[in-house]
Amino acid sequence: MTINPDLSDFRRAGVMYTPSAQPDFEALRSCWHPVALSEEVKDNPFGTRLLDERIAIWRDAEGIPHAFADLCVHRGTPLSIGKVIGNEIQCAYHGWRFGGDGKCTLIPQRADPKNIPSKARINSYHCQERYGLIWVSFNEPRWPIPEVPELEDASRNIVTSGPYAWNADASRQLENFTDFGHFPFVHPGVLGDPNRVVVEKHTVNVKDNHVMIYYYLRPEPENEQFKVFGREKAAKKPSKHSDYELHLPYTIILRQHWGGADQMTHLFVAQPVGKEFCRGYMRTSRNYGHDDPQLVSKFNDVVFNQDKAIVECQRPDFVPFDLADELHLDFDIVAVNYRKLMRQNGLAKSNPQNVSQEL
Repeated sequence: MTINPDLSDFRRAGVMYTPSAQPDFEALRSCWHPVALSEEVKDNPFGTRLLDERIAIWRDAEGIPHAFADLCVHRGTPLSIGKVIGNEIQCAYHGWRFGGDGKCTLIPQRADPKNIPSKARINSYHCQERYGLIWVSFNEPRWPIPEVPELEDASRNIVTSGPYAWNADASRQLENFTDFGHFPFVHPGVLGDPNRVVVEKHTVNVKDNHVMIYYYLRPEPENEQFKVFGREKAAKKPSKHSDYELHLPYTIILRQHWGGADQMTHLFVAQPVGKEFCRGYMRTSRNYGHDDPQLVSKFNDVVFNQDKAIVECQRPDFVPFDLADELHLDFDIVAVNYRKLMRQNGLAKSNPQNVSQEL
């Protein structure tokens, strides 16, 4: 009989590991990150976390999203439990209002409610809405949000999958997406063929010092449950052409075709909620499959749940960015380049505590 261990027990088991390098949350504050699906931010403020900081997302009267620190300067009440009035957000505790720039606009308790101290303001952050996602950068972003024109083409079938909440750092969720070797073992008959386990050689090219470009070709496995891939007819199993763009720190654009007209594009991006928690978003665009668009989402749910069971058990919770910390072989070329590029761009750093830690 097999007993499945409780993950919380595993975390308390005293496993000792000293990673040499880890994600640098301070440096990551200058990157765009997804924080919510567009549909999650409606009439009321939406509270979430990014890089271990609580933030409130809200829309003004024109529907433009804003991102604030989720903390009223008056008495520390979360603004995410307040409400939106026109182009202002109102604190639930004392009714103070703040405009889109974070400045307080109204203090009801004063004889002159417009007599406002200069300190009465909230930290506001860079905020954009693209591809059905709300993106936030705490500081001036180093790079723009990647371009995915297929997700802005109204003629295509566009589907949302997730969000996928995992007990792991965003780097683990992202790197799992780059790994070709696990397909036959974690996703047999869905993404991989147990009879074809060898990872074919592939190369990685770096563009603009923060984008990795790589290509992979593999036979399509038999998958009777999910008919989500191309419809091309062939005497033999069709091969899937997969073109990848990995944009630092946690974004992947995957374009797939089968040698014919059918094309499918995925945008996957992970939200670094905290050091041990992430939220992954997937937006998929196809020029076919309009008759059953949600089949893609159901397929992705199966794949991500299979991955979750593995990744949540990996130690440490984040990718150890020093290459000496784990063993790498030739088929790990994407992960090796990802770890190098994160270090080169200062998005991962040496662990300041060079002592054993209980994970």
